Amino acid sequence: MDMKTPMRNLLLFPFLVLSLALTSCSQPKPKRYADGMQRGVPENEGVVSHGITDFLEEIDNHELELHSFMFLRHNKVIAEGWWYPYRPTINHIMHSVSKTFTSTAIGFAMKEKLLTVDDKVISFFPDDVPPAISPNLEKMTIKHLLTMTAGHETAPVFYMSSPNWVKDFLAAPVVNEPGTIFQYSSYATYMLSAIIQKVTGMTTFDYLKPRLFDPLDITDIKWEEGTQGISAGGWGMRIKTGDMAKLGRFYLQKGKWGEKQLLPESFIKEATSVHIYQIAETTFEQEMHDDWAQGYAYQIWRCTHNAYRADGANGQFIIVMPDQDAVIAITARVSDTQKVLSLIWEHIFPSFMDKPLKENKESNDMLVSKLSSLQIPDPFRTDETITIPKQTTCTYTIESNEQQIHTVSFEFNGQGDCLFTLAGNNETYSFNFGQDMWRYGETEKLTPYFLNSRRNPKGMPPFDIAGYGSWTKKDELQLRLLYLTDAVDETYSCKFEGDGVNITITNSVQPGDPPLVLKGKLQ
Repeated sequence: MDMKTPMRNLLLFPFLVLSLALTSCSQPKPKRYADGMQRGVPENEGVVSHGITDFLEEIDNHELELHSFMFLRHNKVIAEGWWYPYRPTINHIMHSVSKTFTSTAIGFAMKEKLLTVDDKVISFFPDDVPPAISPNLEKMTIKHLLTMTAGHETAPVFYMSSPNWVKDFLAAPVVNEPGTIFQYSSYATYMLSAIIQKVTGMTTFDYLKPRLFDPLDITDIKWEEGTQGISAGGWGMRIKTGDMAKLGRFYLQKGKWGEKQLLPESFIKEATSVHIYQIAETTFEQEMHDDWAQGYAYQIWRCTHNAYRADGANGQFIIVMPDQDAVIAITARVSDTQKVLSLIWEHIFPSFMDKPLKENKESNDMLVSKLSSLQIPDPFRTDETITIPKQTTCTYTIESNEQQIHTVSFEFNGQGDCLFTLAGNNETYSFNFGQDMWRYGETEKLTPYFLNSRRNPKGMPPFDIAGYGSWTKKDELQLRLLYLTDAVDETYSCKFEGDGVNITITNSVQPGDPPLVLKGKLQ
């Protein structure tokens, strides 16, 4: 009997409770959920259930690693699911979805008459401009930053070793006339965040809190900073899937939340309209099917089907469909992000109807079953012929290495779970790995993302993690450490030989780099 299945069902029970709302077609009194959003049944909101199920099935068939999915229509959540071990209470990295929050902050600053989109960028940073200001730099405005048309031939890239990214940005050659060429740049968004801080005296994060986060009940947010204590702007936010959906609702409602108009409707229209096309000349095929060629707004991508989206690397999406009064929020780790969008247009888009539909219990039950069984594929599996270690602890002294790890220990509980501990000169980290199943935990250990020298770990840990272990051979233990917060992983391949162990460490961020190999002797 597979002991993982009942445990997994137990872990998925809260998600089943949420999904059971789909099976009832009459709710006299809406239930209050922790995220404050109402739940509904697809058919009641004019959506064919099996279209959603087909989408989820095709995600599996194409081996696309989604982590969460939330679908709203008429302001009600009609389908939601998390791929185990991801779960709704965990913040997920947003990457460039962060940009849309930054452009929203610009909207609030415009509302408060602190700036206009026509203001010159150099006017905010007189102490950081280069000695000679080029004509193109002088022309650069906030609007050019918003629309990724600042004029750079290649996108500037800076690192935490540089003390002043604003000065570095202004020193970068502005080859093209601003407003003429689309050049995607996360540092253009960083400059928007720097401008917000300049005119408000607050970080973008702090500025948005009473204006956007608090009214929408978005809490427990984390946002990385660049140099000088400025919110990164273009990346580094960590929020929940439900919070992503709320931002989509806010835009769908044209800046209104409840009875309050938080942002002018005119700004939402301006912020979601095309200002530049990413590709100067498109083919008919691109115009019809390429969601990367529909035009760019204010840190927002236009989509096919008159939709638009906040978009982050590896498949973080907030898709707003005004014509259908719908929002889809997705977190993922996929390389083919267009495929995810294409599957939405292929299966979900035709499921919209303009009026409520007749109850379809069979279709609803299939959707509930699918949503409650979502999981990412198991990374390994223990060979059935292997006898797992009894309750024991093995500690190894490790040879000199670049990570300065001096001891490693394996503590087995007799049921297969392993407590794995890395001890260095200054830090000790322990991770619990389940036997052919995920075990949850937290760690202060930095994720592989912070190998990138532009990433700032300050204020980020602890990270939510999950550990999975398998004995793939009698002398080989595979351990997968999944950073749920950052959607990356590390693998520890442990080979035992007599009184020695070799541990090969790889990660999903830099898969082509030479792995770190730790060699140790039993104490």
